[in-house]
Amino acid sequence: MLLWPLLLVLAALDPESDQLSIDMPHDVYEGDEVVVRCSAVSSGMIGKVMYYKDESLLATHYHPSGYTIPKASPSDSGSYPCEVHQLVFYRFTTERTSSVWLTVQELFPAPTLTVRPSQPTEGSSVTLSCDTQLPRDRSGTQLRYSFFRDDHTLRSDGNSSEFQISAVWKEDSGYYWCEVATASHSVLKPSPRSHVLVQSEPRGGAAGGVLGGRERSRAPGRPPLGLRCPCGRGGYGASGTPLDSAVSGHGAQSPWLCSPGPQSDHRELSWSTLCCAPRTRGVPVSAVLLETQPQGGHVLAGERLVLVCSVAEGTGDTTFSWHREDTGERLGSTRQRSRRAELEIPAAVGSHTGRYYCTADNGHGLARSGALNVTVTAPASRPVLTLRAPRTRAVVGDVVEFRCEAQSSSPRILYRFYHEDVILGSTSAPSGRGVSFKLSLTAEHSGNYACEADNGLGAQRSEVVTLSVTEPPPKVRLVNGAHRCEGRVEMKRDGRWGTVCDDGWDLADVAVLCRELGCGVAKHTPAGVLYPPLAEEDQPVLVQAALCSGSEEALAECEQVETFDCDHSEDAGAVCEAFSPHFS
Repeated sequence: MLLWPLLLVLAALDPESDQLSIDMPHDVYEGDEVVVRCSAVSSGMIGKVMYYKDESLLATHYHPSGYTIPKASPSDSGSYPCEVHQLVFYRFTTERTSSVWLTVQELFPAPTLTVRPSQPTEGSSVTLSCDTQLPRDRSGTQLRYSFFRDDHTLRSDGNSSEFQISAVWKEDSGYYWCEVATASHSVLKPSPRSHVLVQSEPRGGAAGGVLGGRERSRAPGRPPLGLRCPCGRGGYGASGTPLDSAVSGHGAQSPWLCSPGPQSDHRELSWSTLCCAPRTRGVPVSAVLLETQPQGGHVLAGERLVLVCSVAEGTGDTTFSWHREDTGERLGSTRQRSRRAELEIPAAVGSHTGRYYCTADNGHGLARSGALNVTVTAPASRPVLTLRAPRTRAVVGDVVEFRCEAQSSSPRILYRFYHEDVILGSTSAPSGRGVSFKLSLTAEHSGNYACEADNGLGAQRSEVVTLSVTEPPPKVRLVNGAHRCEGRVEMKRDGRWGTVCDDGWDLADVAVLCRELGCGVAKHTPAGVLYPPLAEEDQPVLVQAALCSGSEEALAECEQVETFDCDHSEDAGAVCEAFSPHFS
């Protein structure tokens, strides 16, 4: 089934604003991919975006990024608001959208299995139907049907909702059920199990050949009369009665045994009334061989895989069965008058990789083939690149770990890591496992990162992850004050001291500065010019505005606006209590 990307756009305005603009689809079904995206209307700088469902926090992003529900289910239905923290006029504001209701509808109900006939007899054919219904607007969705008996797979991922068993036998009795799935298996539902009891075939008399054109009943109470039959060697009469040499008059036992035909008696015996039939000597099956199409047991994921079981010799009806040696699973069986039978897997997947064998039995002994390895290879899925850093804002000297992982692929995967499309390194790993790449950061490591997964069937590249690397937190000091906790504010960056502009400078900023200096509580926000002399002309103004919330441990942890219009007449000052706080 194709994924249907769906978009919720939530515009960040005043809390519960009636100006909220929402673009949301009306029909969302289970298995769909849903993207919830929150966009700020104002032109400020976004600090973080928080997504909620029914007032529970789902995710927090520090850049404009949506929240994705990869495979929606009815449990994802609910109320979705988002919260935007953004910089407006040098201050962070928190704005919350009104809620948008998302309803995830059922794509199709659990299927029902119909067995026709419901009480089959041995040797009869049986048709299994797996029935469900798609909504009208998704009637084009491709579904896959699988059929099972107990824990054995009869057919996997077929296109037809029906499966026919050409002949069933007593041992085929059991619980039957089916599964319906989308092509991507994003939605999969089983049916209830139905018990099927194969009835024994009513037993009748043995049929024999009839010599002549008339059939008569033998006279009541008269035993069959053994006569020499000129039919050839190795035969037996329909009654199976041994030849009576005295009656035959030939003095030697014939390999053919005959009995009177129906409605005949001893006085009216003639060749036209005799019933003769040769006894069939069955040939056991031998030289059982399992082969695959395509040959060699190698198949690409999604392609048709056929397991062909054949015998070199064998007469009569033969029961062919297919098995997984590595899991002990019985895949299916069929009974037919043939030396060759096939089991089809319409679309192979990675789980079909394993060791297979087949058996054949025509009533004269069961024979088994050798085991055959089947390998299903699939292109690597699109990998996911994640970043682990020791802090929210990476700084020079930090060691960060990039992890790249493709969820499905075969066999081994070669992973490559890129920075701005320049390869950083590569390594390989078995299918289903990711790899990590560690990097000690410098200022030049800011930029876009991606990774690739390649197993020789086509490389897949991840989405881009952006990393911003900042300089290590600068030192701070207060100069020209009455004590070390008072004076003009200065910061050290790149080995050089500079000042901070007083735009938006308030007690929240001073509180962080006091905490970093080990001083007491914040008292005042005086102008820096009150602490002469003024800074030297060549001393830079490093920060236009420090946007602290008051809870940070250092001034460098606060959001900052780089200088664009400030001189030393606007330098900031600070007054803290001149003693360190004491903790009990």
